[in-house]
Amino acid sequence: MPSPSVEIIQLLSVFSVAFTAPTFAKVAVLIFGTILAPGRRTVTAALRMMGLGEDPHYSKYHRVLNRDRWSAWLVSKILLRLIVSIFLPAKAPLLLMIDETLERRRGKQIKYKGWFRDPILSTKEHVVKSLGIRWVCLAILVSVPWSQRPWALPFMTVLALGQKTSTRLNKHHRTLVQWAEFMIDKVRRWQPEREITLVGDGGYAAIALVQRCQHLKKRVKLVSRLRLDARLFDFPSPQPKSKRGPKPKKGARQVQLAQRLEDPDTDWKTLKLMLYGKEHTIEFIYGSSLWHTPGQDPVAIRWVLVRCPQDSFDPAAFFCSDTHASAKQIIIWFALRWNIEVTFEELRACLGFETQRQWSDRAIERTTPGLFGIFSLVTLMARVLYPNELPVRQTSWYIKDEATFSDALAAVRRHLWSRLNYERSPQNPDLFLIPQAALFSLMDSACYSS
Repeated sequence: MPSPSVEIIQLLSVFSVAFTAPTFAKVAVLIFGTILAPGRRTVTAALRMMGLGEDPHYSKYHRVLNRDRWSAWLVSKILLRLIVSIFLPAKAPLLLMIDETLERRRGKQIKYKGWFRDPILSTKEHVVKSLGIRWVCLAILVSVPWSQRPWALPFMTVLALGQKTSTRLNKHHRTLVQWAEFMIDKVRRWQPEREITLVGDGGYAAIALVQRCQHLKKRVKLVSRLRLDARLFDFPSPQPKSKRGPKPKKGARQVQLAQRLEDPDTDWKTLKLMLYGKEHTIEFIYGSSLWHTPGQDPVAIRWVLVRCPQDSFDPAAFFCSDTHASAKQIIIWFALRWNIEVTFEELRACLGFETQRQWSDRAIERTTPGLFGIFSLVTLMARVLYPNELPVRQTSWYIKDEATFSDALAAVRRHLWSRLNYERSPQNPDLFLIPQAALFSLMDSACYSS
C-alpha cells in the first residue's frame, strides 16, 4: 500500500472533519486507489491497486458510497476553501464556471437516467440525444504555475434530473437555472467576503438567475450568452411627482441586436484579444439596457455584441448583470468558460469518467461528484509536491510546451509509487533486479496509463 508523504497526508487531513475516523480511513484508500488505477474507476479497481484484492471485508469500502453517513456539501465546502487558500491570494475575487455534462449510463436499476442532449456527438445542425445521467458542475478558475492556461477545478457537482424522471420518482424538480441559483447561494454563504463572478453558457441566460445574483446580500456578477432577439428596453424616465399611478418599470423598446448587426450605420469598435490561445481582431458594440420577458420584472444588464471581420466565428452577444463591467472584461470572462469543457474532456480521458458501475441511488449520487473532486485533489497534490515546475513527459519527436492534467496525474502517481517501493533503494544500477532503464520505462507507462 502506498505511503504518502507528510505534505499529502496534511492536505487530506482537512477533510477528516466530514467523516468518522473509520470512514475517513476507507475514503483515503479509495482516493489513492482511484488515482493509481487505470481504466474503469470502480471500487474493486481501487482496491486492487492498493493491494487489497484479497481482503475478505471488501464490502466495507462499497458502504462508503452506498450506506455510510457523510455530507457531500461539507466536503464541497472544504474543497473550495482548500483550493482558494492554495491557489488564490487573500481577498482575490472568485471566477466560477458552471456547466452541465452527460454521463452515459444504461441499465434497468439506474433510476436517475434520462434522455438528454449529448454535447460531444451533437453539432449546430444536428442534435443527438443519449441515455444517461446529467450533472451540473461548478468549478473555480485558477492559475497553475506550470501552465499558461488557467484550470477549472470542480468543487461542487449535483445531479440534475429530467422533468419526466423527477415526476416518475416523485421528486421535486429543479431546472438548470434553479440548480444554479441553489449552488451560487451556497458559495455566497461559504465565501461571504470575496467578489464572485459566475460564467455560464446560454442555458443559464435567465432573468430569474440575474435577479438572484443581483439580490444577494453581496452581489454576484453573472456572465452569459444573450440571444440576438432578446427584448431590450431603455431605462424608464423619472415620473413627475404630480402624476398618479404606478411608476413605469421600463422605457421604450430598443432595436434588436440582430438588427444592429445588419445596420450599416452601427459604430463598431475594434479590439485585439487573445482568445482560446490565439490572437483575434474583433469588432464590438456595447450598452446598458433593461432585459425583459413577459411575466417577469425587467433586469439591468450590460450587453456586448461581437463580430469578427475575418468571419472566424459567428456573431454573438454576451451580457453581465453588473452594468459597470467593461465590454473587454465581459468578452474575456466568457471566453474563459471554455476551460471547464477542457476539464470534462480530461476527466473522461484521464480519470475514467463514465466508467463507474455503481447502480444504487446513493452510490450514484456520490461517486461521480467524488470523481470530479479527485480531479481538483490531484491538482492540489501536484501543486504541493511541485510548487514551481511540474515534470513533463518529453520525447525527441514531441516537445511539450507546458504541463497538462495527465502530467499532474502522472507526477502524483510517481510520488505514490516511488514511496511504495523505491524510496530507500540504492541508486546503484547493479542492485536492481531488472535494468534501470526498463524499470523507469515501466514506471512511466504506469504513471501515464489512463
